[in-house]
Amino acid sequence: MKTKLSDRLRPLLAGALLLGAIAHADVRPLDRVVAIVDNDVIMQSQLDQRVHEVQQTLAKRGAALPPEHVLTQQVLERLITENLQLQIGERSGIRVSDEELNQAVQTIAQRNGMGLEQFRAALSRDGLSFDDAREQVRREIVISRVRQRRVAERVQVSEQEVRNFLASDLGRMQLSEEFHLANILIPVPDGASSSAIQAAERQTQDIYQQLRQGADFSQLAVSRSAGENALEGGDLGWRKAAQMPAPFDSMISALAPGQVTEPVRTPSGFIIVKLLEKRGGETQVRDEVHVRHILLKPSEIRSEADTERLAERLYQRITAGEDFAELAKNFSEDPGSALNGGDLNWIDPGALVPEFRDVMAKTPAGELSKPFRSQYGWHVLEVLGRRATDSSEKFREQQALSLLRNRKYDEELQSWLRQIRDEAYVEIKL
Repeated sequence: MKTKLSDRLRPLLAGALLLGAIAHADVRPLDRVVAIVDNDVIMQSQLDQRVHEVQQTLAKRGAALPPEHVLTQQVLERLITENLQLQIGERSGIRVSDEELNQAVQTIAQRNGMGLEQFRAALSRDGLSFDDAREQVRREIVISRVRQRRVAERVQVSEQEVRNFLASDLGRMQLSEEFHLANILIPVPDGASSSAIQAAERQTQDIYQQLRQGADFSQLAVSRSAGENALEGGDLGWRKAAQMPAPFDSMISALAPGQVTEPVRTPSGFIIVKLLEKRGGETQVRDEVHVRHILLKPSEIRSEADTERLAERLYQRITAGEDFAELAKNFSEDPGSALNGGDLNWIDPGALVPEFRDVMAKTPAGELSKPFRSQYGWHVLEVLGRRATDSSEKFREQQALSLLRNRKYDEELQSWLRQIRDEAYVEIKL
């Protein structure tokens, strides 16, 4: 890619050339190609910008920076992988609208406790452009959608797999805790020679010994790991042990925060995992209320005032001793409960509209509420009982499904990323 000088820059450059040999030393190309990736290129400016962003992130964490050439190589490899996924997205017709992008940026700002202008200012203080940050968000959305189509949609977990997992000793044990993990990956290419495997193993053992002697895990991950998360210090986020491929699923359970596993050979290469934190294991208890109600809706033939008066009359009739269920069958306009005498059965208060939930919360068990208005109309309700329900079993089923999907997804993603990298034409000109 050639960079065309603007008319404004030409006289400045010409004037500089007249200054002689010293001035010549100050002239620099505006940009250059550092890698050709299939049908696209990566420019020096892109690489410099991303290196700067990673340096800023590492500095905020207080992590020591690896040598610049090591960091640059890691960042370039990340850009190559991203570029390949973006090209797949382009060929697949994946687009991100301005509205979607604006909403995503707004969400990021809110998560950081900022308004949009505060977010702009914070980026500026860090030496980052708002437009560049916005473009990076767009790229990440496209990559996420590419992975959803190419990887996530292929991952299937059957009900039998969930049942088997829940019945296993590992499933019962691992669903009780959650682990914050980081890893270092030393890759072993498919079909690698025995000497290449031995070299990777020696490199991994060297890293492991450095860690045992107190070396910083995050710094070693940035400088030595080939994992997709290397530039984040190897941070994998919060995981269940079951999400990790064997034998890590059982190994991390025996670790204390701050400890690392011994190196383990996997299909991707040699991996070391560090446990950063533990959490979870609590029982999932949900409050439920047994309630019934009568709903009356204003209409063209019954005004708001008439509806309120009818609700008041029904309230008086119930308090005078008439049967709530019979009145609900005859008057309630809630099709889901009228035939059952207005009974909503045991219900999670969180599933109800705020007005109904608030009145229900203030009404003691066995008592009737006075008529009140919600977005649906006028209600009279009676609280029949309250209970705390242990929903841990259903929660564990959902967790198991998520864990098994994530485990399969992680394995499939790493395999797919290696595949598209191996099949691509990449020429590095750095």
